[in-house]
Amino acid sequence: MRAWGRRIAQVQAELVRGGDPVAWVTEADAVEGAVRYRGLAVRGALFGVAAREVGGAGPWRLVVPVRAGMPQESRDGLQSLLFFRAKDDTDDPAERRELIAAVRVLEREPVDEIDVLGVRYRVVRADEFARSGDDGCLEPPRPTDPEPVFRVWEGRSAVPDPDVDVVLDPERSRGPMAEAMRFGLRSFHYAAERYPAAVRADSERAVGTHPDIALLPVRFGVVERTGETWEPHDSLLPTPHEARRSLYEDMIRTWPLVHRWSERECEPYRRAAELFRAAGRADVARVRGREFRIFRAERMVRFGPDGPEGPRPSDVDEYGPRKLHPTMDEDGTLRQSDDPAAT
Repeated sequence: MRAWGRRIAQVQAELVRGGDPVAWVTEADAVEGAVRYRGLAVRGALFGVAAREVGGAGPWRLVVPVRAGMPQESRDGLQSLLFFRAKDDTDDPAERRELIAAVRVLEREPVDEIDVLGVRYRVVRADEFARSGDDGCLEPPRPTDPEPVFRVWEGRSAVPDPDVDVVLDPERSRGPMAEAMRFGLRSFHYAAERYPAAVRADSERAVGTHPDIALLPVRFGVVERTGETWEPHDSLLPTPHEARRSLYEDMIRTWPLVHRWSERECEPYRRAAELFRAAGRADVARVRGREFRIFRAERMVRFGPDGPEGPRPSDVDEYGPRKLHPTMDEDGTLRQSDDPAAT
């Protein structure tokens, strides 16, 4: 038996020994999803930041969620993380100096890895994909996907991000179907002509340099049908309900403001939004010939001998490094200007 076959058999045996009925139902959902949605629709790259002790053998953990569309967005996220750590989490001037020095590097340079206070931070790259059926529709949320006990449709969301502090570990067991998917993705690379040649070359090269796969927590989003394809709306969210909330908010408030619709143009969207909300756990909304769906997104991070893959040469940034926060002195004083004489 090949190594991947032995691994799946091992995970299956662990599932049986564990005797957890929730895990069994989740696995049954995964099997049904794989049967009904046999294709894969690839959206592209996402970026976040992982960290681990410098020189240590411990696991990499996510400190900035993997949801940015460009590497620079994740570098900006790391800049903010270190800035607020210097501002709020230490009273030691030496520690603050080192944190501030790293912030200043990130303000000027597009670095993908930096060591601070004995911790190595790395911008990591993931591929986002969704399962698709024979009819081209993307897989909707599964019955066992996380849902809030109380569904809130308005106001600020208090749902924690499932990426925060997640361990990136290719060996972490997620069930037999997830293991089968993980092994199947090891040879995945961009091959379609719609991808630029440099993107295809980098993707094929990564199969050899970063052959292992770590799967991230699933996320959820909104897509709109455009002919035979689906166009994503907004970013990925932690739960199916958060994606439904996003679509509801778009129909009720965001799109009327952005497009400056008249009262007559707004009315069908309001009706559709209220019907969608009243259904509770609907995954489809239609209005004025448009069709929107809630879909289930999966993400994978490639691993090599040195850990998770970082940005590739063909990954594009639309802007470069920038200063995001006021200048901070080693005593924690903030200055809006870099001029020490400024007040």
